Amino acid sequence: MGPRSLMLGPVSIPTHDAFTLLGVLVAAAVLVVGARRQGRLDRQLVFIAAGGMVGGGIGARLATVIRYLAESDHPSWTGLLLDSGKTVVGGLAGAYVGVLVAKRVIGYREHTGDLFAPAVALGIAVGRVGCFLTEPPGTPSDLPWAVTYDGVPSHPSMLYEIAFLLLLFATLLWLRPRLTHYPGELFKVLLVGYGTFRFLVEFVRGNDVWLLGLTAPQWFLLAATPLMAAHFVRLSRARRQAPHRANQEVRHEPATA
Repeated sequence: MGPRSLMLGPVSIPTHDAFTLLGVLVAAAVLVVGARRQGRLDRQLVFIAAGGMVGGGIGARLATVIRYLAESDHPSWTGLLLDSGKTVVGGLAGAYVGVLVAKRVIGYREHTGDLFAPAVALGIAVGRVGCFLTEPPGTPSDLPWAVTYDGVPSHPSMLYEIAFLLLLFATLLWLRPRLTHYPGELFKVLLVGYGTFRFLVEFVRGNDVWLLGLTAPQWFLLAATPLMAAHFVRLSRARRQAPHRANQEVRHEPATA
């Protein structure tokens, strides 16, 4: 485990917060590069990105606040602000809603998921480095790559997540020019991919079981991920049926002189 704080000159910055901020900056850089290459970098996109950040911050906190209020015998404002924590799952959901709201406010109709998806994946990966350095790694393990925490070899669940997110980042970059017929869907690929992985890795993360052997993030994902997968199935069917419907309309169109 690394130091709880990093020194930036005379200023002490919590390690977790430092890597969270670094992750945001990395995500912003990837977004800017991608938007500039597509000629889409403008004030409207900056406003939408800001909406996503605000929504992500609220979602990350709100999900854990609900759990804190449900589990705490004596909730307090101090505990609500300091002990409730944050969650990536809630942050992703909040960012998605924040982007939708920002686009609705300014009347922006173009799809942005293709720009945001790789940036978000890499940003989360960087932020998870701070989690690995400051949080318990996972459940006990006797695997060769286990890390020792409080004298107990454990699954390095954060490293699993970082590795997956880097692979997902590369996959999203590879898919982006190949999904031009599905504008905006790349972000949903991110949500389904990360959601599925997060559900599985929760079994070795060591988080508190909430109900029926599953953690709170797993219950959220159990409901959300199948809905996203069903969206892709409907989209795929609609794409396959579109040419057939077009041909039918042409065949039934009355002849004209």
